[in-house]
Amino acid sequence: ARLQGIAILEKELANVKLPDISGDSRIKILGKVRYEISRLDLTGFRLPLSRISLVPNVGLQVSITNAFTKVKGNWRVKLRFIRDHGSFDVTVENINININVRLGKDTAGKPTVDTSHCSTRISTVRVHFSGRLGWLYNLFHKVIESKLRKILEGKVCELQKLGEGNLHPEFLCHVALVHVFVPCFTVTTKIDAITGLDYSLVEPPTATAQSLDVAMKGEFFSMANRSAVPFAPLPLTLPLAQNRMIYFGASSYFFNTASFAYHEAGALVFEITDSMVTSPKNGDLCHCPYHLPAPLQLEEIYPDLRMKFRLFTPSAPFLSITPGGFLLKPVVDMQAYAILPNSSLVPLFLVSLVSNVSAVINVKSCHVVGTLKMGR
Repeated sequence: ARLQGIAILEKELANVKLPDISGDSRIKILGKVRYEISRLDLTGFRLPLSRISLVPNVGLQVSITNAFTKVKGNWRVKLRFIRDHGSFDVTVENINININVRLGKDTAGKPTVDTSHCSTRISTVRVHFSGRLGWLYNLFHKVIESKLRKILEGKVCELQKLGEGNLHPEFLCHVALVHVFVPCFTVTTKIDAITGLDYSLVEPPTATAQSLDVAMKGEFFSMANRSAVPFAPLPLTLPLAQNRMIYFGASSYFFNTASFAYHEAGALVFEITDSMVTSPKNGDLCHCPYHLPAPLQLEEIYPDLRMKFRLFTPSAPFLSITPGGFLLKPVVDMQAYAILPNSSLVPLFLVSLVSNVSAVINVKSCHVVGTLKMGR
């Protein structure tokens, strides 16, 4: 977030437009000098040292130190009946910038970023004028340097106005840290032809002195016809440990909305036919044709009868998460069909199966490992 945000900020600062400067200055012996400075051009901002820290109840603070830039422009002077013009160079060093970034969300659950505070301090401004009367400008360079310092300090913090809901999209994405997990500025994504995932923010990100908490919906939905989920999400609390940079948590709601969406779309239906079943021959790995067995009574009526089994769930299976792991109690109905010679199906019997499926998941050497246990 820091590297990406600073890169965007450098780009934005390099495009800052500086106004022309004009005024009078009185010099001993010579009298009043009228000057004009125009076509001020920033040659680029460099932000070498920066850091992002947490600001409780606000969001983030971006601190930049020892930044520097250069400015080029033209000058014009009038001293009594003398007139002249030329160019100048400005070196601006030791620029310190502090920006407080308030993180929030809009009504659609998209992240928002507002700059709640900005301060800029410039320690060093050096101006060098060229031309026949360059020496004259150098006599009152402190006046010019002071004005340039005030203009630059104000222009840098004018970027704060971009924060009123219109911060640069790339800057918002990376500073808001949403890009760590998901693409920015979208709150839904397509999973497959059947379902999508809604990960909109359910509340503004919460900053403390130690962490930044981002609460996302995590809800699957049908791509064809989105309907309300008939159950509410359970509270989700992450552990208080702080020995990892990022903690990501998902409740059973996340998994159960997927189950509900696939069930509503009719995707939890599976058919088993002969073409899907093979059997080893003579104990080796050779896969040979295998026919699903049919009841003996039907074999007498229809020789070489083939079977088809359709498995489906009468209701969406729901997953429970316990301290010991995952627990799933699916109810599966198995409808058996006889395939007649004309390819029509004859329903034979229906079996309802209830099974307990439990799983224990862990992470070992950056790999997800676990055990699966099934019972009646």
